[in-house]
Amino acid sequence: MDRRTFIGAATALAAAPAAARRAEHAIGLQLYTLRTLFEPDPVGTLEKVARIGYREVEYGGGGYDRMDHAMLRRTMDRLGLRAPSIHVGIEGIRENFAASVTMARALGADTLILASVDAASRTDEGWKKAVELMNGRSSELQAQGLSFAYHNHDWEFTDQSGGMPLFDYLVANGDPSLVKLELDVFWAIKAGREPEAIVRRVPGRIYAYHVKDMTAAGAMTSVGLGKLDYATLFRLNRAAGVQHFYVENDRSPAPYLPDVTTSYGTVRRLLRQAGA
Repeated sequence: MDRRTFIGAATALAAAPAAARRAEHAIGLQLYTLRTLFEPDPVGTLEKVARIGYREVEYGGGGYDRMDHAMLRRTMDRLGLRAPSIHVGIEGIRENFAASVTMARALGADTLILASVDAASRTDEGWKKAVELMNGRSSELQAQGLSFAYHNHDWEFTDQSGGMPLFDYLVANGDPSLVKLELDVFWAIKAGREPEAIVRRVPGRIYAYHVKDMTAAGAMTSVGLGKLDYATLFRLNRAAGVQHFYVENDRSPAPYLPDVTTSYGTVRRLLRQAGA
């Protein structure tokens, strides 16, 4: 999609009747934010998350991979929660791929997110092999009715492979029809990238946003208490192709729940204002 096509699509969306644009996305929570609460009390934590208003969760950290997944699924069903995606590390798609697929299905997820890679995969040759692995595994997932996406940090924009930043190499060499992106907005901005520019570069390829805010000093904070312009970014949701909005705060302060409550209210308001 070139710039003229992108602008035309955005203009058409803005001109569409409000009623046609009012369907609301469910707001999700990356459970890594509540890992300190979740690991000792997964059921109670899910109950508190649902009480706030969240209707989606994304599993990551907190020992979820070692838990009774059938029990977690029953708890989500009871609470009206769903888990569209789960986070796994590089070993989860390299050595333990079959187990990751089984875990995803047990939790009701249809998408595996590669959340991290090992140090060896952050080298020039290591990243090339990692992208080849992503292409292969995403094809296998598609054959099983599942999907794949990669979650960025800041270092993908600074470390290099093939003479370009790792993120750019992934965009250029990852299969665009299979390897989607889970754009962590905070980390992209921390690395000096503009999320709106990323959307324009890879329209339709962004599976989800990780939504967190940044203080003037560059620290993480609840959405709405920082300076990031989500109002503008959310107006590009249709062009991005984004399906899910996961609140996350890697460094959420105890007692944790006030942070995700504030973020939920802010994201809900901004999505409504954006007509998304």
